[in-house]
Amino acid sequence: MTSSARGRSLDGLDDEAFSYMERSVDELAKLIPAPRLVTRAGQQVFRYLEQTPSQALVQKLARLVSALRATRVLLNCGFVQEVGVLKRVLDETQQDIAFIFSCLRDPTDLDREFLEAFYEEEFDADDALASTQKRKMIPRRRIRDRVARFFSEAPGSPLDRSIVAELERTIDKVKSGYVHGASGHLMEMYGGHLGRFQFHMNGMQGTSLQRVSGEEFWRYVYRAILVFAMVTYRFRGDEGAAKIRAYADWFERYKPGGD
Repeated sequence: MTSSARGRSLDGLDDEAFSYMERSVDELAKLIPAPRLVTRAGQQVFRYLEQTPSQALVQKLARLVSALRATRVLLNCGFVQEVGVLKRVLDETQQDIAFIFSCLRDPTDLDREFLEAFYEEEFDADDALASTQKRKMIPRRRIRDRVARFFSEAPGSPLDRSIVAELERTIDKVKSGYVHGASGHLMEMYGGHLGRFQFHMNGMQGTSLQRVSGEEFWRYVYRAILVFAMVTYRFRGDEGAAKIRAYADWFERYKPGGD
């Protein structure tokens, strides 16, 4: 995004946060059994053979950082529609991380189902067409409900479980229009001036939609930092998490609009 649309200071702030999170992933990855080379469909690939919740958390964190970087790239080019798709990816990745984190102490059948589906290979044969398996998918509603219960039942939490669940559902619904191409969302690409109206398919730089999406993106980065603090608590205890929470407090000072 141009400096007039979002601001060089915010882009620089993002870059610092992304680098901070990348270092955290690298540090956390050293605390779990490393992935090993195995043969899948005739190719050498890396896999976590132990398939633990902690290994799942590290993988999800890596996905979170990568998706944040990809979102910023598209945002800078004005591709607001595609940014909406990636924001749905970010929402679900953060939900998944909270879900996995919530099951660490007392795993249930649902937790075991989730991890089994997460670690399942895409195909069970060398030839994809000969594969017979169907990937098990945990309904997103069940994940949202678990996450809502986890946050509402945390010590000292002022959150109401039903309100959190409804908020998560609403966010999913709003962003799903970008994923599935709902008409109302696609028409955001249409516009112009002086009687020349058309679909803008090469980005929407300089528009109010880009500006609003950029301001919203700040919240995604901020929430990601808080997610890192939560997971770091699992790996390194309160001292390690406190450092990231302090960084989150510093980052919050640069919230767009200053409110």
